[in-house]
Amino acid sequence: MFKNIKWSVFLTVLFFSQQVLAQLPDFTEMVKTNGASVVNISTTQKAKTVEEITDKEPALPEGMPPEMEELFKHFYKNPDSEGEDEGGDEDEQSLGSGFIISKDGYILTNHHVVKNADEIIVKLSDHRELVAKLIGSDARTDVAVLKVDAADLPAVTIGSPEQLKVGEWVLAIGSPFGFEQSATAGIVSAKGRSLPGGNYVPFIQTDVAINPGNSGGPLFNMDGKVVGINSQIYSRTGGFMGLSFSIPMDVVMNVVDQIKATGKATHGWLGVQIQDVTRKLAESFGMKKPQGALVARIVPDSPAAHADVQIGDIITEFNGQPVETSGDLPPMVGVTPINNTATLKLIRQGETKTVTFKVGLLPDQDKKLAKTKVEAKSSNKLGVKVSELSAEERDAVQVAKGGVLVRDVEKGVAKEAGIQRGDVILRIQNEVINSVDDFDKAIKKLPVGKSIAVLIQRHGNPAFLALTVTK
Repeated sequence: MFKNIKWSVFLTVLFFSQQVLAQLPDFTEMVKTNGASVVNISTTQKAKTVEEITDKEPALPEGMPPEMEELFKHFYKNPDSEGEDEGGDEDEQSLGSGFIISKDGYILTNHHVVKNADEIIVKLSDHRELVAKLIGSDARTDVAVLKVDAADLPAVTIGSPEQLKVGEWVLAIGSPFGFEQSATAGIVSAKGRSLPGGNYVPFIQTDVAINPGNSGGPLFNMDGKVVGINSQIYSRTGGFMGLSFSIPMDVVMNVVDQIKATGKATHGWLGVQIQDVTRKLAESFGMKKPQGALVARIVPDSPAAHADVQIGDIITEFNGQPVETSGDLPPMVGVTPINNTATLKLIRQGETKTVTFKVGLLPDQDKKLAKTKVEAKSSNKLGVKVSELSAEERDAVQVAKGGVLVRDVEKGVAKEAGIQRGDVILRIQNEVINSVDDFDKAIKKLPVGKSIAVLIQRHGNPAFLALTVTK
């Protein structure tokens, strides 16, 4: 009897194991079909003197928390060159991946893989090594287009990331740590991710194992079509930790078409600095739920400055597309052709408005904003002491007019809201603060028990904070 039970249990487990295995994807044919289209890319940069060397790390937004700076890293560095970053006699080398998109030799990779390279060598799966020409690259989207002198090359098929679903299986092929033709698989964890330094890319997040050297390689869907370029990882160690990010191919091909036509890529520009709407900020603006992109700053002489866009507006739609978070807006504007007329739907002081503007050309470089240090002195009833700004202080904090400088913050509602010493308070709810008198009048009128939006500027970056007066 017990033997029969054991055999029954064994057969049941075996049956279900076979069922599970039957449902797991088989990537063998996909790797066999597409492996030859994936290439290894090595670059050489001539040695520079110490004086010529500048910061090699990817530019991250000013004001980012220090802990985040170490977590988001591009990852093309050659493991064999670890520790050889200082100026000297040796040429600098790096490794990355790429993939062929046309039989006549066009190849895609990441901008950061070939940045500042004096020589680019593409190694094919048949071990041929070809010198590649850089047709053009775009730092904003981290896309580069190369060309090799060859014919009848095996090219990938481009797929649509729009069709990707969260939970769907995907495959990456590349050269992690220089190990060529390495295949790793996983699932799509999320879509439309906004990352530091990647404002114009709605990244595809996966749990595919990606490591240094995979950068620039393709991400395939289950139909064997490329849906993204592997670009970044989230890591505390520098290695894979389960969070990988790829540039969607619709964004990539838009850049590729521009580079092929003109040698460079351009991006649409509105000219606002935005942030997410928190629950407390939503309450302060009279919204039923947090949504949209809150305008914290308008760049002078930008499309937004010439249109009816105001600080404190909450953008909820762009050309009919919903803007759920602040990260949704930049990619939408970025892919819109320059000089096109676009429409914004926004909430202003509880009312819904529609604003039109002409899309501008995104400037080549962001303006650098200065930092300042301010000594603490005393505090008032809200736990914050403010003063008007001197000419030198205005120059340091990049505030041309208006605002008051926070000299000290003690325990109280301002500190709980996140206001810090050295912040410049520009607006309280809908009232513009131009002087200490304006500040005093505004805080006297603050209602008890209701969230109030306060616009501050810190290290050159404006942001709305929500505070609640308790007594």
